[in-house]
Amino acid sequence: MSLHTWSTRWLKTSLTLLIMVMICSVVLFLDLLAGRTADESNPTINQVRLKVNPLLLELEQNRHRLRDPVIRDKLRSAAIDKNIQFSYVGLDGVILLSSASSSEGTQVNLRSALHYNLKDALQLADGDDSLGIAFPIMDGPGGSQIGNAIFTVPKSLVFAQQPVTFPLFILGSLIIISLMLMLLLIIMTRRVRERMLTPVNQLKQHAELILKGQYDEQIQYNRNDEMGGLYAMLDLMRTEIMHLSEQRIRQEKAQKELITNISHELKTPITTVKAYIEAISEGLCADEETLMEYMEIMRTHTDKTARLVEDLLVHALQELGQISVEPREVYSRAVFENMLRPIRHIVRINGLTYEESEVIPNVLIRMDPVRIEQVVSNLVSNALKHTAPGDYIRIRAELDSGQFKLTIADSGQGIRAQDMPFVFERYFRGSSSLSSGIHEGTGLGLSICKSIIEAHGGQISFSSKVGQGTLFQFSLPIC
Repeated sequence: MSLHTWSTRWLKTSLTLLIMVMICSVVLFLDLLAGRTADESNPTINQVRLKVNPLLLELEQNRHRLRDPVIRDKLRSAAIDKNIQFSYVGLDGVILLSSASSSEGTQVNLRSALHYNLKDALQLADGDDSLGIAFPIMDGPGGSQIGNAIFTVPKSLVFAQQPVTFPLFILGSLIIISLMLMLLLIIMTRRVRERMLTPVNQLKQHAELILKGQYDEQIQYNRNDEMGGLYAMLDLMRTEIMHLSEQRIRQEKAQKELITNISHELKTPITTVKAYIEAISEGLCADEETLMEYMEIMRTHTDKTARLVEDLLVHALQELGQISVEPREVYSRAVFENMLRPIRHIVRINGLTYEESEVIPNVLIRMDPVRIEQVVSNLVSNALKHTAPGDYIRIRAELDSGQFKLTIADSGQGIRAQDMPFVFERYFRGSSSLSSGIHEGTGLGLSICKSIIEAHGGQISFSSKVGQGTLFQFSLPIC
């Protein structure tokens, strides 16, 4: 189930429950109101007693002075104030005092006039708005009955008027709370859509573009919240994927160029060797000196071919992370003297001055002589590419801080500043001459050197200045 569908169903369910709560509240209120209405239809004499009690008390207290005009006027005024009518009837049925003075002294039928029971009084009143209720007048708290007081009161007085303010307040509160919850649900759903559903859909679109290889569109989000952090991480991932894709494209292009260059560089020496072999086979070598010259040329081109094949093999192993280095403990002087001896001859053949260490330190080093010789050969070959007849190549060996250091310096054209950061990068080829800009080599030599030295636990570095030469130096830890 999608997040949008889930949130929509959740909102509908919540609203339905709120509406049910509101309906139940209204029904409960109506039921309570109906119950109160039913209670109002049940008459009660309590309100009547409260209203007539002051007059009853006055009549009992002044029962011996009822003939006094002042007392009579006082009782009539009290009845007028309370909006009721009364008649004080003796036990013989004669009206002794009344709010209507014209009825005093008349005879009433006690059987039909006296109604102590509220139900009987209501039946007698029938459709009238008032009813007559009788209360006995006693001769003191423990005395006998001396008469009756008949009060005429409004019929509404016997029906209790109970307020409905509190139920209305409860109902109103429930309705307001339900409406507020409904509003909050709607706002929350809108926020979920704006801050979650819409951004997630946008992220999906960006992910689809990345999957299609379209990395140029930047992923942006305006808010600094959790979703903003997710957007930032996805944009960082997009940038990284774009960088890796560009790097892969450059690497594939460089590998194609590498194959082309190696094919070209292999073709030249092989063709040369083949030509000299054919010349020897056809008997074009008139003497042994010419034959030896041909053999030397063939050996030079064969070495070049072997070096290219070795570089290609090491490159393949480097790609797989499996450069074959088999270190063993050897003494440095004998190993490096054997390495540098043929280099002296090659440098001088190319018309350069060769300067070497007077003494090579004789220390125990754990190294692979074959691989280290490959490093030295690559560094010297690189120096030969960037020097001209009359320049020099200097090789120095020394001990420094527990390290065996070998320095190969030349007085050639140097390395341009813009090329320096990429010297040890695979496939990178600097220009062989500052003027021509012609690129030579495979671009693997220095990268292979760095990998071999690091595999021995050593370090390699360089310094250069245009027009003044270049210095490469590598160090190996001694045992």
